[in-house]
Amino acid sequence: MLSVNAGPLALGMSQFLLIVSFILALLVGWWSGRRSACNPEPQLFRLLLVGLLVARVSFVVRYFDLYRESPWSMLDLRDGGFLAVPGLLAGLALGLWQAWRGARLRRPLGLGLLAGVLFWSSGHLILQALERSSRLPVQALVDLNGRPVQLADYRGRPLVINLWATWCPPCRREMPVLAEAQQREPGVTFLFVNQGEGARTVRDYLTSQGLWLDNVLLDSGSRLGAQVGSGMLPTTLFYDAEGQQRGSHLGELSRASLAHALQRIAPDQSTVPKRP
Repeated sequence: MLSVNAGPLALGMSQFLLIVSFILALLVGWWSGRRSACNPEPQLFRLLLVGLLVARVSFVVRYFDLYRESPWSMLDLRDGGFLAVPGLLAGLALGLWQAWRGARLRRPLGLGLLAGVLFWSSGHLILQALERSSRLPVQALVDLNGRPVQLADYRGRPLVINLWATWCPPCRREMPVLAEAQQREPGVTFLFVNQGEGARTVRDYLTSQGLWLDNVLLDSGSRLGAQVGSGMLPTTLFYDAEGQQRGSHLGELSRASLAHALQRIAPDQSTVPKRP
């Protein structure tokens, strides 16, 4: 499962796991500090914000060349560009400092932080294990000319599968990024699997936007999204040459977040655009 749906709201599993971990940290901190009337809620919020900030800044620094041409995109968190390890270490360091400064805070803050980090870490490891055990789905699709296509036909090279629709604003925004990557990365196969629309609608949209894409496929029943466990668009899946899933991204991709994801399946490929 890649996403959790609650009515019209859909959250990626990584975001859902972070929210649940933080709520658990708040509850454990409140429970352990109730007798001393010491609730570490403000400190835990501060740790979360600092951790997220450091995780974002670390990602931007790592892929600064891809943000340089559009500096405001550094503030656009919709691309999901975060590096978890620097953020986690920064949060832990701040937590230790806060506990050192306030003796009354040590027990509730320490227990709350420990509960949240352990839950997040174990959940993250489980999600990674489940993801890496996933194989390329057995799914029959059709191309824009109505010819049947099997996903298994594309095994043998690193593979990116983008689930999208013409009515989806983030899908439309990220499409030029994927189109550019398809031209730049000849060693990686990109599949654009439209969800629930017909060939004419897709053709008209691509023509109107001046997008020339290879491997545009149709999933009229939107079965592939359900099969991989995603209720969100866009969803992008990353497979190695053997058809084993190595990553996924729910929501809009930026050039930086796409380059980061491609490193998992094609580390020897040049994922950073060459400058003239």
